[in-house]
Amino acid sequence: MHIFKEIADLQLWLAQQRKAGNSIAFIPTMGALHHGHLTLVEAGRATGALTVASIFVNPTQFNDPKDLEKYPRTPEKDLELLLKVHCDAVFFPEVTEIYPVGKSLTLHLDFGTMEQVMEGKFRPGHFNGMATVVKRLLDIVQPNQLYMGQKDYQQLSIVRQMLFLLGSTVELVMVPTVRESDGLAMSSRNVRLSPEMRALAPALYKVLSSAAQLVSSSDLRDLEQKAMLELEQQGFSPEYFEIVDGHTLLPLEKDSDARQAVICTAVWAQDVRLIDNVLVNEF
Repeated sequence: MHIFKEIADLQLWLAQQRKAGNSIAFIPTMGALHHGHLTLVEAGRATGALTVASIFVNPTQFNDPKDLEKYPRTPEKDLELLLKVHCDAVFFPEVTEIYPVGKSLTLHLDFGTMEQVMEGKFRPGHFNGMATVVKRLLDIVQPNQLYMGQKDYQQLSIVRQMLFLLGSTVELVMVPTVRESDGLAMSSRNVRLSPEMRALAPALYKVLSSAAQLVSSSDLRDLEQKAMLELEQQGFSPEYFEIVDGHTLLPLEKDSDARQAVICTAVWAQDVRLIDNVLVNEF
């Protein structure tokens, strides 16, 4: 496994791989890796592509400086895990390599309501920072495919829109959420859960799953309100629970012709913020 800290070295290696006829699958991460991240690498490898993962804790997408400070950093463990799944290369840059001093790289795209609802409402500026770093990394790596997890569905949707607006030829591949045996979505933040909240956390997926079974037979706004109440009763402090069009991210209506419905939620488990979602195929 090759490890690169500088753009020039990475791009030289990538140029050699393309010349040899290899396609490139890119997996951007912020480190603190778990099995969910590794499935992205495995999905890329399954296509026969060379896999390139990045580890970069992007400061521009944290609207709360304390959250940035608390974000877990486990570089040695991350590299060991990527080696075990035979990742071909890792890009492990410093902040100044991604954001050179004196150079403005901020991406200015209009994502409309997609960046204003749900996560956008509670984390202002988050998606602008996220889109900026993803665009920056794509410009550096120039992959054929970009692999992202379903758990961050709104983030994935905005990246899809970004690729469309930029006329990019990069193929975005969504990989289903990987869960613990009790249903909790794997997340780098799970390590910060207290034993009490870790025992409680699987209830989040249970509430989502129960709501998914009732979408076709319920008033959707009423179903959302009942789910919020249930989350509170389970011991969470919920921020939102919304049943949305999987393309526009706007509230789903009964007469919608949406190709995909998604139920998305974010809650606080004491001082740890958890997000999750489920796809609904019948509505």
